[in-house]
Amino acid sequence: MDFRSDTVTKPTQAMRTAMADAIVGDDVYGDDPTVNDLEQWAAQRHGFEAALFTTSGTQANLLGLMAHCQRGDEYLCGQQAHNYRYEAGGAAVLGSIQPQPIENNPDGTLDFDKLKAAIKPDDSHFARTRLLSLENTINGKVLPLDYLAQARQFVDTHGLQLHLDGARVYNAAVALNVDVIEIAKHFDSMTVCLSKGLSAPIGSLLLGDKAFIDRARRIRKMLGGGMRQAGILAAAGKLALTEQVAQLSVDHANAKTLAEGLSQIDGFHVNAEFVQTNIVFVKVDDDIDTQQLASKLAQDGITITPGNPLRFVTHKDVDANAITTLLAKINEFVA
Repeated sequence: MDFRSDTVTKPTQAMRTAMADAIVGDDVYGDDPTVNDLEQWAAQRHGFEAALFTTSGTQANLLGLMAHCQRGDEYLCGQQAHNYRYEAGGAAVLGSIQPQPIENNPDGTLDFDKLKAAIKPDDSHFARTRLLSLENTINGKVLPLDYLAQARQFVDTHGLQLHLDGARVYNAAVALNVDVIEIAKHFDSMTVCLSKGLSAPIGSLLLGDKAFIDRARRIRKMLGGGMRQAGILAAAGKLALTEQVAQLSVDHANAKTLAEGLSQIDGFHVNAEFVQTNIVFVKVDDDIDTQQLASKLAQDGITITPGNPLRFVTHKDVDANAITTLLAKINEFVA
């Protein structure tokens, strides 16, 4: 049982079969029919003109930032944004794009007054502010639809583009009980990760208009992201979007159950009402050694990441019985 992340999910048997049977070609030449099918289908499904299959969410975000911004430009994002904190500074290192982070509100949103104040004037002393990048979900929190509408109005008013890091955008759609297009329609570009809760073994999509995706495809090649018989991977990616979305509601329910159970354990502090999707953060008392806890759980075949707060992530490979077992083992440790 692995609660570190939903990136640890294994592909389904249907995915393994589809990968084995995939019709393939050379994707750099544009000859892989399975990749082409995924890209065309995904673009239409999410309301965009075009899509690009990439190796990872990190690559998809980097391509998006570099396709929107030139060297010396700037993008606005959250202080907790994955493409600012956890993607090795790629926008700055490889794109010469300056990030301007803004502190996230407790619900994951960004304050529009603070964003407005961060936009640079048209002056040669400053980087040119070109883009606002949001993330949904962010730390398991869902950005409300009315907030997304306000973000669209904000960028239109200030002449910016709007990008979505949609690593878990389907979790957001399921939590809001809306079609994903209700989120996607507000953005000029977005990414969709196929290899988290949706369970594909690898890959993310970048979506936008045709000219944007053409630029991104060129940059993907420049960064070594051109793939050959990638249809083997794309076959699993399409099943992720067509067969695995329903699983996310189960993951959310399991996360709520886990949060409720942890809140009953001495020294563990979590408000289950704040758990919206599949990620649970838990503060623990200082006298609880989370490294020892992780070591003890490992002896029982349970993997977590030590720290304070602890982060638990539910997914298809940890079912309700796994939640019950984890809670029992943590209770034993505390006792």
